[in-house]
Amino acid sequence: MKTYMAVDQHGQTFHNLKHPRKDLMERLGSTHADKMYIDDKNNNSFHTGYIIAGLWLSLFIVTPMRKKVN
Repeated sequence: MKTYMAVDQHGQTFHNLKHPRKDLMERLGSTHADKMYIDDKNNNSFHTGYIIAGLWLSLFIVTPMRKKVN
């Protein structure tokens, strides 16, 4: 299962999110979340996180670092 982390506009981090929207709403005591989008230079839109309780939360997938050793 994927693990996520979120970073708000102030640099505060939220770790170990299994279900990002649900987990963030519980931690922030909110019952409503809006999706947050960004556009690239070709006008493609991408869902990048959520706006919850006045915080703009960008989501990141956390993956373990694995480097093959010879």
